[in-house]
Amino acid sequence: MEITQASSKTHRGSITFTMIYIGYIICFIDRSAISIALSYIGQDLHLSTATLGVVASAFFFSYAFMQIPRGWLTDKFGTYRTIIVAITMWSIFTILTGFAWSLVSLIIIRILFGIGEGTYPSASLKQISEAVPYRKRASATSAIISSNYVGAAIAPILIAPVIAFAGWRTAFHLMGLLGIAFIIVYAIILRPKKQAALKESGNVIQEHVPWKTVLTNGVLWQFFLIVFGLSSVTKGLDSWMPTYLLAARHINLAGISWLVPLPSLAAGAGSLISGYIMARFFKGKEKLFIGVSSLLATGLMFGMYKSTALPAVITFEILTYFCKSIAFAGTFALFAELVSKKAYGSSVGIVNFGGQLSGFLAPIIIGVLVQVSGGSYAAAFLFLVFTAGVAFIAALTLSPSKLNKMRATVVAAPEED
Repeated sequence: MEITQASSKTHRGSITFTMIYIGYIICFIDRSAISIALSYIGQDLHLSTATLGVVASAFFFSYAFMQIPRGWLTDKFGTYRTIIVAITMWSIFTILTGFAWSLVSLIIIRILFGIGEGTYPSASLKQISEAVPYRKRASATSAIISSNYVGAAIAPILIAPVIAFAGWRTAFHLMGLLGIAFIIVYAIILRPKKQAALKESGNVIQEHVPWKTVLTNGVLWQFFLIVFGLSSVTKGLDSWMPTYLLAARHINLAGISWLVPLPSLAAGAGSLISGYIMARFFKGKEKLFIGVSSLLATGLMFGMYKSTALPAVITFEILTYFCKSIAFAGTFALFAELVSKKAYGSSVGIVNFGGQLSGFLAPIIIGVLVQVSGGSYAAAFLFLVFTAGVAFIAALTLSPSKLNKMRATVVAAPEED
């Protein structure tokens, strides 16, 4: 009987992981659509380049600032309902993006789209923690992050042909309908099981979310700094690397378009294996694993900046993304082992806010630094090295005694596997 129950739970955990993974892919496809269609939108609505930048940043503004409140709402209302609301909302506003008729309407739609997508990370990561056994939580969390890079890689393959043959409005309509179709499948497959035993005993109660305890947890804010520092590297390079290669290295990406996805693919591979490696070879030494990976990313960025030949630049960039993603996924994998299910949504919302805040700030800071320095990217790379250094220091200063205490509390809790 116990074997049957364990087998059933493992099967449901695998299905949950698959559904969350697909949801993340759709999330990043819908998110990437605006970047791919931006020039076409500008032509159609007669928007300037500067104005289009405001349109692009509108999403990141609402997405970043939804991380903390949505994490709390996930803990309060549950992952199943929160995920359904999140995907339904962002899919509807993806469709509505295709109906935008002016700059104001487009910005409002994109802000509301960001609110919808901003709900998903906390809810999805918490649902993974609920569905998989505790011993597999770190590996599952790390692996789920690889979906981000898969979605970003698939997006241009799906969206660009649709825009070319049917226009940007149709592309948004189809992507939104894809999300609606997925959420119907999700709702049917992962519908919650009836808690008959609790209902019979009359013990169905609403759990209190320990919000004050979450906010005053110093370790939590160290994770915030790690994620902020590592995400600044990715967001900064994603935003400015093409411009840097063209302006400083005189390398036109049009002729080497096949190389563009390689850093993302390397990052996806790093995320996929990070949790397993950390759990298998660095048990009890997780902060060393995250710290060394962050330090390697820092050194590789310096090598990328100093390289002049294209093969060297691309090689260093690929390795930078690989090491950064290992540290990034490892951070979330370790975090998943330290927080109880009851407070997971609120806690991971704060940590993920660090990553999204970097997405809003890093491109702006780099742009200002390049402008102030007269077009030189030295200060920009120094800023990225500094942010990676912040992640390195935050990781190495994690207290082993506090980590062990948090882990012991989670393992001992009745709700954990």
